[in-house]
Order: sequence, then C-alpha cells, then structure tokens
Amino acid sequence: MRRCGPTLTAVAAGSLFPLGFAPFEYALVAPLSLAVLFLLWLTAGPLQAALLGFWFGIGAFGVGVSWVYVSLHVFGQMPTPLAILAVVIFVLMMSGYIAAMGWLQSCCRQHGSAVRLLLIMPACWILGEWLRGWLFSGFPWLYLGYGLIDTPLAALAPAGGVLAVGAAGAVCGAAIMMLVTGPLRGRVLAVCTLVIVGAGVLVLDRIEFVQSTGKPLQVAIIQQNVSLERKWSADNLEAIAQGYLSVSRQAEQADLIVWPEAALPLYYDQIPPAYLTQLRVLPADILLGVLERSRNNERTEFFNSALGLGVVDSMYRKQRLVPFGEFLPFRPLFSWVLNYLNIPMSDFTAWPTAQLPMRLAGQPVGVSICYENEFGHLIRKSLPASALLINLSEEGWFGNSLAPHQRLQMARMRAMESGRALIRASNNGLSALISAEGNLLTVAPQFQPETVRGSVVPMSGATPFVRLGNLPILLLSVLVIAGSFLKRFSYRTV
Repeated sequence: MRRCGPTLTAVAAGSLFPLGFAPFEYALVAPLSLAVLFLLWLTAGPLQAALLGFWFGIGAFGVGVSWVYVSLHVFGQMPTPLAILAVVIFVLMMSGYIAAMGWLQSCCRQHGSAVRLLLIMPACWILGEWLRGWLFSGFPWLYLGYGLIDTPLAALAPAGGVLAVGAAGAVCGAAIMMLVTGPLRGRVLAVCTLVIVGAGVLVLDRIEFVQSTGKPLQVAIIQQNVSLERKWSADNLEAIAQGYLSVSRQAEQADLIVWPEAALPLYYDQIPPAYLTQLRVLPADILLGVLERSRNNERTEFFNSALGLGVVDSMYRKQRLVPFGEFLPFRPLFSWVLNYLNIPMSDFTAWPTAQLPMRLAGQPVGVSICYENEFGHLIRKSLPASALLINLSEEGWFGNSLAPHQRLQMARMRAMESGRALIRASNNGLSALISAEGNLLTVAPQFQPETVRGSVVPMSGATPFVRLGNLPILLLSVLVIAGSFLKRFSYRTV
C-alpha cells in the first residue's frame, strides 16, 4: 500500500495541473502541483522517478487534452472504441516526455535537495516542454507558462517567451514547497529565490521593448458560427458566402475586416470573380481564409490559405499542419486512421518556405492559421517586420471543450512575446482583439454569430524573444543540467 502512495499522489497532482489553465485559471495550482511532483522526485531513484513523471503526465494530459476525444469521435466520427484507444495512446506518448525528464533529473542525486528543487528539476522540466513542442511535429500544449499569463511572472514573456515564464513558475512553485516542508536553511534559500525572481520581474516589467507606430486601426471580425455539418454541405455554400458578404457590408468605419479560417468552403479558383469584386469595393481591406489547390508533377496539392484583399492582393499558406487533422504523419503506419475519420480536407501540403508579411490597412501584418499560433518560433518569422498579428481559426472541431479557451490563452502569450496586438478570428467563438500586452480588449461568446469591433495599435521594435527566441532559456537549462553531470563525474573520479 505504501508503494501506491507516491503513484496516487503523482496522478492526483497531475490531474490538478490543468486547473491552472483556461478556462479554470487557478494560477497557483499548476506550479504547486508540479512542485508536488518535484518533491516526489527527491527521494526516487531513476526508474521510480520516470514512473512518477509518467503517472503525473497521465493525470495532466488525461484531463488537460481530453478535447482530443471530442475532435476524433464527435466531429471526426471515429468509432468510440478507436477514439478512446487513440486518446490513450496519445496521452501515453505525451506522458513519456515527463517520464524522461524524471529520469534525467534523478541522475543528479549527488546534489542537495535545494539545488535539485530550485535549479535542476525546473531546468529538466523546461527542456521537456521544449522537446515536446517540436519533436514528431510538436504538441506545445499545457506549457506551464501559459497558466501564469495573469500573474506578475508574465513580465518575463517579452524577454524569454512562454518557456521563461514557465521556468520562473517552476522555480517559484518549488520555493513555496520548500517554505512549507523544508528545514530552516531550505526556507531561507526559498525566500532568497523568491526575492531574486521578484526583483527580476520588477525590472523587466518596467522596460518597454516596443513602441506604437501609426494610428489605431479599426477592426471588424466576422464570426458567423457556421456549424461544420452545414459548412461542408454544398447546398449551403451560397447562403454562407452571402452571409459573410452581407455582414461585412455592415462593418462601417472599419479599416480591416477579418474572416475566420476556410470561411468559404470551396477552393480559391472556384470563387466567382464577381464575388471577389464585391469584396474589393468595400472601403476596408479584408483577410479571409480560403482553400487552394495546385497541380504539381501530376499530383494535386492542397493548401490551407489566407487571402488578403488590399491595395495588392496577397496570399499566405499554412506552414505547420495539424497531425491527423490536416495531414497523416507516418502514412504507411497510420493510413488505417483515414478509414475511420470523416474530416473534410484532411490531406493538405505544408508550405515549405518563409512568407513576407501582408500589407493590409496600410500596415505589415503577420498572418498565421489556427494551429500555427501555438508555436512561438513560427510567429517570430514575421517579426519584427509585422506591426500586428492575425490568426484565423476554425474551432468547430473542438466543440464545447477546453481547447478553445486554452487556444485563446496561447494567443495572448503570443501577443506578449512579440509585443504586437493580435487579431483572432474564429468561426464559432472566442474571436478576440488582444493588445500588445496580452490583454483581452474584446472577445466574442461561443456558438453565436457576432461581429467583434474595436481598435488595435500597430507596434514597431523587437522584444528579446523576437530577437533570440527560446535560445537563452534553453541554453541556461542545458548549462544547469550539464553542470550537474560534470559534478557527478568529478565525484566518481575522486
């Protein structure tokens, strides 16, 4: 029974971890639940530490990404047993990252508990988050820093991005745990750590890395709440197209009108020229999601794109696709999945090269489509040239789950990292205008038509994150881990 205690504690702590993120947003829960895992790791050997990390991941991802089942079964129409199996496999894979980091930190047991809690374990955790964000196409969900976006630690975002915020959160969570459970010397170290982190936050919070440029832009986001079933039925195409056009005509005094991802469920070459002409004569520039197809070497390629109608028409094509939703990874191994998924347009091609910002409403605009906004390094590619950011999304695949709220939280982090206002256009809810400081200026409710109106301020300049990305925090984490290994080897040679 004693052996079950740490395992159950790890699962329970992991299950509480998602409460620190949207829509719950109990900010202290995530770092404190992680600190519980750190405490369990202190007395565990390599194998046990890996297992404890694995069980923590089972709880965290089992709760936090439960929306994957909604996407596969409810909207992808995958049979229930297969959808459950797919989610279980996915959660097991994600939990493996935490297990690996648990093993890694346990290899540094020659250090005292304070050093492990305050330095080595946070460094391993951040390294694990980074690996999870790019390995096997990447899944950068439930990064600790996202849950801290409304805390003072978010001041670190422009300097080091979401990973830096998460690193500070992990250190502070461990310090709080030391204050509660540690000896007197450990409590003194914990207080000193919190003071140092707090001083760093105060300094960074007073530095302005970017500045406004040009007058505020009046924006109208057209959220039509078209259901997936209705959207992909040819019988509704004309009504959908006319609906967007009609509402856009009512967006008076707007400089920029934004439609969501794949707003018109047809290919760009199928859009009647007369329809595009009606859009071009509107007083505002327009950005809308479209689908493209191109014949290339006897093969037709499909692109998830965004069409900008301004002084000069321009096109952005999605570079980072959703695995199993927009493309099939490891096709020989997973081709059977397509037999059970009913997802329209699930065989896109990723655009291979970088793309220049669009020119809309007189400003250079960095465009991303849906899933791309979860990758800070992708958003950096259009910066600092872009004066603002726009993300087009289709969140009908998530239903009434945690995912849309989590994605809105991630969008706010992208705004803070880049020092740019972000316009988020979604088909069925949580369309939003986000300031360069990551604040929600206005947001539309879910599952109802809405026109989001407001203004955003174009910005210029570059934050340290835009210039250096994750390099500083990754380098620091690697140095901490490498230093601990060097000390371990030095002990062995004595």
